[in-house]
Amino acid sequence: MGGLIAGMGIVFFMTGMPIAFALGMTAVVSILLFLDPSEFELFGKFLYDATNNFGLLAIPLFVLMGNLFGGSAASKQLFQAGEAWLNKVRGGLGMSSVLASSVFAALTGSSPATAAAIGRVAVPEMRSRGYSARVATGAVAAGGTLGILIPPSVTLILYGIASEESIGQLFAAGIIPGIMVTALFCVWIFIAVTLEQRKAAREVATPPLASANAGETPASTGSTTSHTPAYVIPEYTWGQRFASLAKILPFGVLIFAILGVLYTGIATPSEAAAVGVVLVLLLVGVAYRGLGLKQFVHVLLETTSQSTMILMITAFSAVIATVLSFLSVPQDLALMVTEMEVNRWVIMIVINLFLLVMGLFLPPVSIIVMVTPVLYPLIVGLGFDPIWFGIIMTLNMEMGLITPPVGLNLYVLKGIAPDVPLKEILIGSVPYVGVLAVGITILSIFPGIVTWLPQLLY
Repeated sequence: MGGLIAGMGIVFFMTGMPIAFALGMTAVVSILLFLDPSEFELFGKFLYDATNNFGLLAIPLFVLMGNLFGGSAASKQLFQAGEAWLNKVRGGLGMSSVLASSVFAALTGSSPATAAAIGRVAVPEMRSRGYSARVATGAVAAGGTLGILIPPSVTLILYGIASEESIGQLFAAGIIPGIMVTALFCVWIFIAVTLEQRKAAREVATPPLASANAGETPASTGSTTSHTPAYVIPEYTWGQRFASLAKILPFGVLIFAILGVLYTGIATPSEAAAVGVVLVLLLVGVAYRGLGLKQFVHVLLETTSQSTMILMITAFSAVIATVLSFLSVPQDLALMVTEMEVNRWVIMIVINLFLLVMGLFLPPVSIIVMVTPVLYPLIVGLGFDPIWFGIIMTLNMEMGLITPPVGLNLYVLKGIAPDVPLKEILIGSVPYVGVLAVGITILSIFPGIVTWLPQLLY
């Protein structure tokens, strides 16, 4: 019965209807097929109960906070600060975009918002400085995925609600892995730029065959210069570097304020999000004067649209999860797997491959709220820490954001750089899937990287 429900969902997804409505149709048909017809009267109650959760209030508030930042000049200042300090490092401009994304992620919790805000500044700047389109778009697309890992994170909130785990602990668990993945992204950017420079040097040293046969020099054809990255390295004084830090200091204070009231127990995640919105309004609207009335109205409309989409997906997915629970699908699956004489890590690999395939077709929000009620009993039954698994699952969702056909960040970058073919953006982003796989492997070998801080704070 669980397989039939999953099959129906896939069929509805393939029709092209919005995900929330596809889930709603699956929920309705599932109730009519597998439960008593009289229980269909409970459909409205299921929907109400799914959204009648104070923790969900954090989602529209964090979305609003991200849109407020995205509509201001904050992303530009973050990027410029990273550039000022990393200008002497090979690939420093790409690294600065990833670092700016990590800070922006700590202010928003949304991957597409992070990629869009940083990409508008970083991609044109990198390309004007000689970076290839692949490196420029790949760095921003991957950096944007940090939005769902580094707290506050919308997906971690939804996972916490679906699994009934502490959202505060999940936020704490995402900090060190977020820093680790940011560092891994920077390492790959260094490698990618180094490979491009070496390739360009070989092309300069070896004239094209056709030109050599014709007795032409590389200079006469102009072919080598077109392939040689002309990286422009700006110069910054130490005064300018420290001045750039002063500009982003308020962002650091804001992050400290939001996470501080949360981890000290002063406020719930929803209350911390409300504190963040008020501080962002003061910072963006008053201190930086970067938000006009027209922009503010646009931000409110965007926030309403995005929040409604997320909450409708959450509600209908919760109805499906309730039906599956009535049918004992999660419980039976957990019992069946735990009784199998198979190493639990083999099962974990299968789960990650399953999530990766789902990530090719569905956004993270949908996957989290759909599969967590099914996988949670299985994870606990196998003896894995559910907080640790929440971070592993999030890293897996990051892969889905940069893999087709539904990779949201790929299309965000295509909108920012319409002259860059989608194929080039994809080629630049694919290596980061491998980097994230390395991250999952490291966290599997050393789970204390995830669990140490939550245990310390809680």
